[in-house]
Amino acid sequence: MLNNKDIWDNLKNSPYPIVLYGMGNGADKIIKVLEEKNIKFEGIFSSDDFKRDGKTFHGFPVTTLSELEKRFGKMTVLMCFGSARKEVIENVKRIKQNHILLAPDVPVYGDILFDKNFYFAKKNEHDGILRILEDDISKKTFSNTVNYKLSGDTDYLFSCEVSTDEPYNSFLSLSNEETYLDLGAYRGDTVFEFQNRVNSYKKIIAVEPDIKTFNKLSFAVKNVKNISLINAAVWNKTQKGRFIMNGSRGSSASDKGSEIDFLCVDDITDSADITYIKADVEGAEIDFIKGAKNTIKTNKPKMQIACYHKSDDLINIPKAVLDIRSDYKVYMRHFPSLPAWDTVYFFI
Repeated sequence: MLNNKDIWDNLKNSPYPIVLYGMGNGADKIIKVLEEKNIKFEGIFSSDDFKRDGKTFHGFPVTTLSELEKRFGKMTVLMCFGSARKEVIENVKRIKQNHILLAPDVPVYGDILFDKNFYFAKKNEHDGILRILEDDISKKTFSNTVNYKLSGDTDYLFSCEVSTDEPYNSFLSLSNEETYLDLGAYRGDTVFEFQNRVNSYKKIIAVEPDIKTFNKLSFAVKNVKNISLINAAVWNKTQKGRFIMNGSRGSSASDKGSEIDFLCVDDITDSADITYIKADVEGAEIDFIKGAKNTIKTNKPKMQIACYHKSDDLINIPKAVLDIRSDYKVYMRHFPSLPAWDTVYFFI
C-alpha cells in the first residue's frame, strides 16, 4: 500500500461524529458501505441552496452544516456527491479547515470497492501500470489517485490536479488534419474544447446515446462545420440494446430502459480516418476499446479515455489498449473535480 491509511478502518475509530454532506445516488452507495461495515453516522446536511424544510433522507432530517456544528462541534464529514464546480470545491476546502472531511471512493458503476483488500489483491498489477507511465506527472497522478481511493483524503487529488490546458501544452499535439471522434459528447462541451484548440480540422464525429441530451447537443453544435452526430451508445459490437436515459451524465447501458442502437467504433463509416478519440462512456470504456480494435491497430489514434467509472479501470484500461498496440506512450492526468472524476488516461 502506498500509505498506511484506510478510510473505512479510520471511520470505525473516528473520534468525532460522522455526518454526510449531500444526498442522492452517491450518498446511497456510501450509506450501503457504511452499513455493511457497521459504521454509524449521525446526521445529513446539504448546501444552504439545497436545504428544504421537512426534507428527510434515509430517515434523517436534511439540515445545514451550521446546525450540525451547534449540535456536535467538530465532525468527520463525508462528501457524498461529485462536482467540478469551483465554488463547491472551495466550500469543501473551507469545511476541511474546521472538520475532518473525507470523500469516500465508491464506484460509479460496478460493485468492486477500491479498499485495502482490493488493492492488495491487485498490487502487482497496480505496480506494473505505475512503471509504464510516461512522465513524472503521470506517476504522481496514479499514486495520488490510489492513495485517495484508499484514504478518502481529498488533498491527494488537490496536489496532483492540472488544468485542462496542460496536456495540450506538454504532450498532446493536435494538427489541422484531425478527424475527432467524441464518444459521450454530452451537450457539446468537449466538441467545443477540441474546436477551440485547432485552427481547422477534417471532421468531428460526436456520439451521444441519451436522446434528450442528444437533442441539446444537436442544438448546441448547429453552427459547427464538418460535424456529424450519431445518436447511439458505444459497445463492443453493433446491436440493439437497452439504455437508461435520464438526461444527465449518469445515463448508461442497462437491462432496463429504452431500446436504442449500440455501435462499435470499427463499424463507424469514417473509422478509417479517425486520428483522435475522446471516450467518456459511463463505464463502457473497456467495451469501447474492444469494439475499436481494428481502428486502434490500424490508425493508432491519439486517445483520451476516462478511468474513474469502475474500480478496476486503472488497471484494465491501459492493459486493454496495450494488448492491441504495445507502442503507445501512456500518460495520466486528473483535472479539478471531486471525487476522482475527470481522471483520464492519454494514449499517444
